[in-house]
Amino acid sequence: MTEVAANTISLSWYEASARQRIDALVDSGSFAEFIGPELREMSPHLAIFDLPEQFDDGIVVGHGRLDGSPVLVAAQEGRFMGGAFGEVHGAKLTGLLRAALALKQDILILFDTGGVRLQEANAGELAIAEIMRAIIEARRAGLNVVGLIGGRAGCYGGGSLIAGTCSRLIISEQGRLSVSGPEVIETNKGIEEFDSRDRALVWRTMGGKHRYLIGGADAFVDDEALAFRGAAIDALRDGRRCDVAVLEAEQTRLERRLQRFGEAEDAVDIWQTLGIDQPTEIPSLSTEAFLRAANNRENADDAR
Repeated sequence: MTEVAANTISLSWYEASARQRIDALVDSGSFAEFIGPELREMSPHLAIFDLPEQFDDGIVVGHGRLDGSPVLVAAQEGRFMGGAFGEVHGAKLTGLLRAALALKQDILILFDTGGVRLQEANAGELAIAEIMRAIIEARRAGLNVVGLIGGRAGCYGGGSLIAGTCSRLIISEQGRLSVSGPEVIETNKGIEEFDSRDRALVWRTMGGKHRYLIGGADAFVDDEALAFRGAAIDALRDGRRCDVAVLEAEQTRLERRLQRFGEAEDAVDIWQTLGIDQPTEIPSLSTEAFLRAANNRENADDAR
């Protein structure tokens, strides 16, 4: 295997910054950033709202090598505005995906986002649509688009829609994946429907273990950069086609999942339906024990 950074093994993906995740993911010294800090491509809209700007607008894009193979990489910075999509942020990811088509290179997206910025809502929503279209075009051309989820901000809103169009998803227990975030659900439906302060409920409903068990993610890994790196290498080797038959099969799978679990009131009920032994113990299981339990579940309906 190609040399990796010395701090990769001990690095927590959840605690790391966007640049630290990239450095730990790709081959040592191979990453070169596009539209780097010296260009200071910042949002033109935030100053209007008296909000701080950031020199990269919360996303790092560039190219590197993964296990010797060339890849394009985008990493969101959840510590800046929750990794939210705005005009510049979205344009950088769209541009990277379009470059992938020209370069014929696979893409890794390191998600860490709460969704679209309210201050740039129209531009952010447009960016989401453009990114999803670009991902489908890349996949139709035979390229892999792999999403990695395990950051502080999770993967919510438009980010979750983008994740759903990826060829494969890798998630850790710390990763959260949902169209609507906890606070959004509570605001619209009330605390009786969903208590956003109940961290156990949030992770049980939106966390990596649940998403993996119901087929919403393809790989479950420890919160370590080396684990994400290994899973990304495997994902790029596997490949995944994208055509009408695949999309129709995915739609059927989602309809079946809704019929099967639609009346469940809690994730534990779903785990029990899946035939998990001692489903209430799932949150406390180590990664190794959890994967054993997951592999023994009944009628697994894995992602894509």
